[in-house]
Amino acid sequence: MVERYELAPGYSISRVINGCWQLSEGHALRSPLDERDIMQAFLSLVEKGFTTFDCADIYTGVEEFLGRLVIELKQSATLSADQIQIHTKYVPDIDLLGKLTFAYTESIIDRSLKRLNRDVLDLVQFHWWDYGVPGAVETAGHLQVLKEKGKIRHLAVTNFDSEHLAQIVDAGIEVVSCQTQYSVVDRRPEKRLLDYCTSKNIAQICYGTLAGGLLSEKWLGQSFPEDADNRSQVKYMQVIEEGMGVEAYQKLLQLLSRIAAKHGVSIANVATRYILAQEGVAATIIGTRSSRHIAANEKIFSFRLDAADSEDIRGFLAGVPILPGEPFQLERTEGSVFRGIMKMNLNEEKK
Repeated sequence: MVERYELAPGYSISRVINGCWQLSEGHALRSPLDERDIMQAFLSLVEKGFTTFDCADIYTGVEEFLGRLVIELKQSATLSADQIQIHTKYVPDIDLLGKLTFAYTESIIDRSLKRLNRDVLDLVQFHWWDYGVPGAVETAGHLQVLKEKGKIRHLAVTNFDSEHLAQIVDAGIEVVSCQTQYSVVDRRPEKRLLDYCTSKNIAQICYGTLAGGLLSEKWLGQSFPEDADNRSQVKYMQVIEEGMGVEAYQKLLQLLSRIAAKHGVSIANVATRYILAQEGVAATIIGTRSSRHIAANEKIFSFRLDAADSEDIRGFLAGVPILPGEPFQLERTEGSVFRGIMKMNLNEEKK
């Protein structure tokens, strides 16, 4: 059984969300995608109970692909488009911050509705690239109005720290979740964000839980390559090198491998289960690029970590460094290696 979480009254999601960033044209550096295989994988995931999908307005081609999934489900004799949840994002270009109008925001939401073949967006996750530019709270207020107009069911944020999320919450914006990069190699949310969100009944939806695939048996005893397969690997190699360090990362893999062997599962399964067990975590997002990933995702719900497993992982992590700052702070910092991989004007690039 795929576990579920009630994100808001009457609205539940699968605790493993099908992540779609890997399907974006901007993600893959080399490997082409088999679109038909992905569609079949998504239909199979829905059938098995993995009914929630994550995308964004800036993931080139992804909202349109999920719109085609909606059509397939409407034509299915056994499945329904009403049984899936599609979470998208509103990510205004950095060059537009401070100049956003209600009309512009509504036009982007209308575009997402059209692309996704939906009458209402289940969840819109709001992102703001630069806190130094005013207007985040006002723009979140525009989304609140669109919710009241019936175009959005629920509002959320992504990549916010506790201080700036509090500004939005204090303005009366109804935020049900916060999408955050959180894994055993990036524990920045544990500094302040988790406690704040728990106090406000804001659930965590976590991405990067598998560190772009680096939390797997494939990397046991292996050095990082000079040329990564995709942008995720580039990012999470930086996270490991600048955070706990490669030596500690290899020791962590060995620990996770021992626990995985005990339960007959994989390192990725253990890493996911550990994050799902943290207070306030509703779900993790795991990318799916082909039908090969379905069985691996199913195994996540075939076991639970026992007290000794959790204590071993927690004890190890207590002895290794955490990246400085709050979530996404380094990614916003001028001159940081983390900022270098960010593309902040994707809507403009698509014109």
